[in-house]
Amino acid sequence: MSTGGADGRRLVVLAGPTAVGKGTVCQWVRDNHPEVWVSVSATTRAPRPGEVDGSTYHFVDHDEFSRLVATGQMLEHAVVHGVNSYGTPRRPVEQALADGRPALLEIDLQGARQVREAMPEALFVFLAPPSWDELVRRLVGRGTEDAEERARRLRTAQDELAAQDWFDTTIVNESVAAAGENLVELLLDPPPVPADRRVTP
Repeated sequence: MSTGGADGRRLVVLAGPTAVGKGTVCQWVRDNHPEVWVSVSATTRAPRPGEVDGSTYHFVDHDEFSRLVATGQMLEHAVVHGVNSYGTPRRPVEQALADGRPALLEIDLQGARQVREAMPEALFVFLAPPSWDELVRRLVGRGTEDAEERARRLRTAQDELAAQDWFDTTIVNESVAAAGENLVELLLDPPPVPADRRVTP
């Protein structure tokens, strides 16, 4: 499936380590740039305080998630931190691209690799923390995980940070607004597709 032509990538895939602020940056884009379509992922984890079903995530149980995968309704999916499943519903992404809208996916590293297989023309952006210490501070500070879960997420984060060079470009999340503006610039004026990933007619 094309994402808008060899020189016009309309699909941007954002990934990065736990607690780096991916969801917050994407919400900033949603609030400030309505011309950008932002995907809502499905997950089997329980909602955190303040999260809204259908807006923050589509919260589903494990059986429903398995059904969506089995029927081909997920563009990508993965088990994250060894516990819960996350995935991107396929149909809304395809509709947004068909409508010619710039589209943003916020997913994990496993999912990003799956999307590159399916949509090689997409732009893959890594959201990085200013430092490792800041990433740990953000994870501890949000208070949504117990000590065991934090340790598991930090182990995963080390692997995710090591994969940064796989991405097309990196945005350092010093502030939400600055990171969001950088992301929107890439969505509205994407760089050319690398030669090794161009889809020839």
